[in-house]
Amino acid sequence: MTNASVLLRVCRCPQEAAALDLPQWELLIRQARSAELLAHVHALLERQGLLHQVPPAPLLHLESARVHARAQRRVVRWELHCLVQALRPLGIPVLALKGAAYLLAGLPNSPGRLFHDVDILVPRAALPEVERVLVQHGWMSTHLDRYDQRYYRTWMHELPPMRHIRRRTVLDVHHNILPDTACLHPDPRLLLRAAYPPDPQRPELQVLAPLDMVLHSATHLFHDGELERGLRDLTDLDLLLRHFGGRDGFWEELPERAARLDLLRPLFYALRYCRRMLGTPIPDDTLQACRSAAPPAPRLRLMDALFTRALEVDHPTHRQAGEGLARWLLYVRGHYLRMPLYLLIPHLLRKALRRGEGFE
Repeated sequence: MTNASVLLRVCRCPQEAAALDLPQWELLIRQARSAELLAHVHALLERQGLLHQVPPAPLLHLESARVHARAQRRVVRWELHCLVQALRPLGIPVLALKGAAYLLAGLPNSPGRLFHDVDILVPRAALPEVERVLVQHGWMSTHLDRYDQRYYRTWMHELPPMRHIRRRTVLDVHHNILPDTACLHPDPRLLLRAAYPPDPQRPELQVLAPLDMVLHSATHLFHDGELERGLRDLTDLDLLLRHFGGRDGFWEELPERAARLDLLRPLFYALRYCRRMLGTPIPDDTLQACRSAAPPAPRLRLMDALFTRALEVDHPTHRQAGEGLARWLLYVRGHYLRMPLYLLIPHLLRKALRRGEGFE
């Protein structure tokens, strides 16, 4: 980790913050804000009892980020309440994913988490009724282009993103965690059956089971290709693994559940890079149980070179040789994993043309 950014070093070992001088603090704040991890750094230092060692000027930035994150959590809680009210007539619980799920479950990565949208998972058969009810309650599709509508509804694992006409909040309605055209095929029925309400008094609000929550986070990061917030997502995984890792049987059951859901490869990458970049304490036996999903050694060396660059903070103060190329290659890889070539090539060409014409 000798070439790691100051942000990654502090995320890996919060005690390093105590030795930073003011120029280094300025660097840390700029990098953390760019990576959407400034509130996370505040929460991390608070948990370690280190906030009193932060100089006054940097502390103001951390406190401001904490206030902003707290305001976003209030917005997400209200959005979840509105979704419950909308879907109640259908008898469908609101199964929150990603950031909203961390909030509902009160997980350690919730206090410093920022939100761009709310993600929920519903049974595929219920999608038409769910969409109809959501439209009645003010959520409208944001992708009106005919190709985009077909792309989402035919090939993807979600409806086109929806935005509320008054609150302007964005909602992603999923029926699976990977597209039907992807090379991996997790069964969403297994995810739905294992979901549970964190608050037994509110059974209409559910989250994925701990094992599935980790696997979804790993799949989202290592099978998607969109790595603009890669370090933030890696810290999510780190905190999930540290939190759930204390439960009896978790480390033994994790590879077994991954194999059953056809998600052993993304889990292998998640464990490898969490340990390598953030020092996540992962038992060797668990890593060994995932070795069957590892790519051949030459390809793994290539993936190491790509991921260790692409998962770092994307900021002008910390550039590595080949970083831009690594992100681009992983972007193409993510699309390749989600779509066969006969769909992927026309899709990427269309996106490139639209971007060139100023539509994206």
